[in-house]
Amino acid sequence: MRGYTGDKDAFLKRLRRIEGQVRGLQRMVENDEYCIDVLTQISAATKALQAVSLGLMDEHLKHCVAEAIAQGGEAADEKVREASEAIARLVRS
Repeated sequence: MRGYTGDKDAFLKRLRRIEGQVRGLQRMVENDEYCIDVLTQISAATKALQAVSLGLMDEHLKHCVAEAIAQGGEAADEKVREASEAIARLVRS
């Protein structure tokens, strides 16, 4: 079981909403909408994706990383490294 399994429905709902936002962006470009309006909607979709990623990271730290640390050893080191790399990717994006 993954750490986010308990909140899976909420994550899926948010992702479906983001999918709708992206389809809306496609329509805006197809309809030659004003550039700033398109950029505003891109910003909103980006923030929504960031919120999902932060939620997933939070669940990963609470469950996967915490469990690995409790067990100790190389598995713990690997989970911490993996989480650190994921955080670095999120910060760069």
